[in-house]
Amino acid sequence: MIEKKLLLGDEAIALGAIHAGISGVYAYPGTPSTEITEFIQLHAPEVRSRWSSNEKTAMEAALGMSYAGKRALVCMKHVGMNVAADAFVNSAITGINGGLVVLAADDPSMHSSQNEQDSRFYGKFAMIPILEPSSQQEAYDMMPFAYALSEEHKLPVLMRVVTRLAHSRADVEVKAPLQQKVLSPDSERTHWVLLPGNARRQYASLVEKQPALQASAETSPYNIGATKSCSKAKLGVVACGIAYNYVMENDPASLGIPVVKVSHYPLPVSAIKAFAEQCDKILVAEDGQPVVEEQIGALLGGDYKLCGRLTGDLPRTGELTPDSVGRALGVVSTPTFVAAQNVMPRPPALCQGCGHRDVYNALNKVASEYADARIFGDIGCYTLGALPPFRAIDSCVDMGASITMAKGAADAGLHPAIAVIGDSTFTHSGMTGLLDAVNDGSAITVIISDNLTTAMTGGQDSAGTNKFEAICLGLGVKPEHVRVVVPLPKNMEEITQIIREEIEYRGVSVIIPRRECIQTLNRKLRQQKAKQE
Repeated sequence: MIEKKLLLGDEAIALGAIHAGISGVYAYPGTPSTEITEFIQLHAPEVRSRWSSNEKTAMEAALGMSYAGKRALVCMKHVGMNVAADAFVNSAITGINGGLVVLAADDPSMHSSQNEQDSRFYGKFAMIPILEPSSQQEAYDMMPFAYALSEEHKLPVLMRVVTRLAHSRADVEVKAPLQQKVLSPDSERTHWVLLPGNARRQYASLVEKQPALQASAETSPYNIGATKSCSKAKLGVVACGIAYNYVMENDPASLGIPVVKVSHYPLPVSAIKAFAEQCDKILVAEDGQPVVEEQIGALLGGDYKLCGRLTGDLPRTGELTPDSVGRALGVVSTPTFVAAQNVMPRPPALCQGCGHRDVYNALNKVASEYADARIFGDIGCYTLGALPPFRAIDSCVDMGASITMAKGAADAGLHPAIAVIGDSTFTHSGMTGLLDAVNDGSAITVIISDNLTTAMTGGQDSAGTNKFEAICLGLGVKPEHVRVVVPLPKNMEEITQIIREEIEYRGVSVIIPRRECIQTLNRKLRQQKAKQE
């Protein structure tokens, strides 16, 4: 009997990885990738699955597990690829031992992100295979395929998904799991030691592998060519990943429109060239940036009629939908996705009872006393302090940028320069910025708003919990300028006075407002109550 499970795309990836015999998953929580690691933590206690401090440490640890001969998975959202890039790109040069899959979850339309970058660029840049599932079933099936592909070519494999696939559910047929690999550390040292002489040989080897990678994409079961027709089609479609579903929902066969599906890269060049000969024009449907559209344009030349995001036939930004694809196909129909009428907008806001609220109330009160005060923010739920009623944050760029931007502004002469960063973000990428500020004696005040969890992504463990004072002292902040407060309304006078004192200190000072996230606290209380009943 075939077993079926109703799974999120993230859960299908996680179960596929478990059934492919992984020994470890390494990740930093980031929507829309978080549920992959959470599923493995819940359903596979035999798999090492503790959260990493950031995406770079996750990538390096996964590479270490691969070195030891076992299969590893590393997960992150698309902007996490920027953090992991050094190790990621170099892993293509070292190669792998045990299978290694890097899962990047992209976020077209920026539902919870700063940008719409497309992780396929990273895979092409590193010259490694890329897989892009079009459904939850493919997401599950691709995992053992990806590990076999990784071990066949001795390269990491990048799997790219998008939010709509990661966070939608479908039935998935599951198969018997594979056993974990046995410990077998690599005995060949030279390709792991990237001294220039070794690195040049390894890079040449990577280049030599490209024809084999190209051949695997040409024959991949996840790249489906169009059925040949005796007559030439006016329009054909190259559909990538989830966009294939949007194309098929418009029933292209009834319109006489042939379709080529691409879910395994490098781009299957021979199939695309043959398809172009069959069609007067090609529409490229891909969710994200025009990665494939640009490659096909270069492949076929400027005289060939190509359309997609670059030509305006599909929206240049944001997610695709069946409607937007249908319009590009010439389908005239009533839109499926109609904006709700007479619904008042409900912008996100900090939870009632959140300690961040008290921090911002105190900061705003003190900052109003200085003509040029600026508060540099960071990535986390406390970023909502930029919105009404607080409007307390003057910048929010990337993980860890609050401290280094405050440092740069202070170096330019701005006073006071205040940085607000969360506990998990501080250990992710704020510590090095604080060290720079200490070494330079910069006049900044850093607020590490500690709610004892990684709250924005659902309450995962925070790497620095109960260690922040020690970390700051170890980085060189003077003990008398590491201050801890409890952010509550009744403590407002004490908090504002401490902020004033530390602003007036012309060096690095750190204030740690510490109170548990109201959501994780309520969750704990409910669990305790359930145990007592």
